[in-house]
Amino acid sequence: MTTDTTTTATIPGMVKEEDIVEGTVVAIEKAALYVDLGIAGTGIIYGVEFMNARDVIKRINIGDLISAKVIMRENRDGYVELSLKEARQALMWNDAEAAIREKRILDLVIKDANKGGLIIDWQGISGFLPASQLKEENYPRVEDGDKDKIMRELKKLIGKRISVTIISAIPKEGKLIFSEKDGGERVSKEVATGTYTVGDEVEGTVTGVVEFGIFVKLSDGVEGLVHKSEIDWGLVEDTKQHAKVGDRVRAKIIEIKDGKISLSLKALKENPWKEAANKYKKGDEVEGVVIKFNKHGALVSIEEGVAGLVHVSDFGDETKLRNTLSLGKSSKFTITLFDPSEERMTLSFVK
Repeated sequence: MTTDTTTTATIPGMVKEEDIVEGTVVAIEKAALYVDLGIAGTGIIYGVEFMNARDVIKRINIGDLISAKVIMRENRDGYVELSLKEARQALMWNDAEAAIREKRILDLVIKDANKGGLIIDWQGISGFLPASQLKEENYPRVEDGDKDKIMRELKKLIGKRISVTIISAIPKEGKLIFSEKDGGERVSKEVATGTYTVGDEVEGTVTGVVEFGIFVKLSDGVEGLVHKSEIDWGLVEDTKQHAKVGDRVRAKIIEIKDGKISLSLKALKENPWKEAANKYKKGDEVEGVVIKFNKHGALVSIEEGVAGLVHVSDFGDETKLRNTLSLGKSSKFTITLFDPSEERMTLSFVK
């Protein structure tokens, strides 16, 4: 975030360019407005600055106290040249930065949408609310991630009033970024009164399947999220293979925080690491199948839900690792670390 350096002149007669000053309107002509700045002299708004602010000037009367921005300390006629438009913008950006510091909650109306998120106006400044900053209930639940479908879902929100906070203000670039996640959490009555508690086993209907998890409606106004990591003990690559909209599912409540309910499907299944604790130990030679590559190495499953990492350093580099191991291929490995209580295991390839 860039901090605007605009300051208000406080020492009489010591105005400088970029200062925001206050004065009394003493005259309004066809193409100029004059402001009494006290000991600092007389300010003038004219030319392009007068044209830029003409809509505001129409509502100004002689005797009104106004704020303006100094754009020239003294012109050839001895006046302090001022800008109403720049003053208004500077004050708005300063207010935006104050709103960030105070985590001020703003109730604003969604004006438009695009494939990336929503457009919201605040004090005449057009800002952006990325889809990633939407709450779960407003996140576009498009199963195949199609951007056109996402935009259609986002457009359904146009005209809706939502609670947001400003998370970034960059005056020089004219950028204002909002987030709904930190704005006015609306905790449902059922959650607030303790109808649902951590540890409860609940039943609900799947209302959305997205890349990061599964949304489950528990009752009117109450919805929980099964994060991808809580769907199954085994590796979950594609959430759509585990549920579809309309399915009835049972889940366990594992967290209630800020009015949001986190659910787990795998918590209602037998933890395979418990049984593995009785079968394996460090130093055992086992057979495993490569189920995924990542930047650290290869993830190898030795049985359903029990997997460990073969680090890339064992092979020298990623190319040699991939040339040696293949997805879906079974090979022999030695267990080099085994901690079933933490569900952690590392393996070494047996050459």
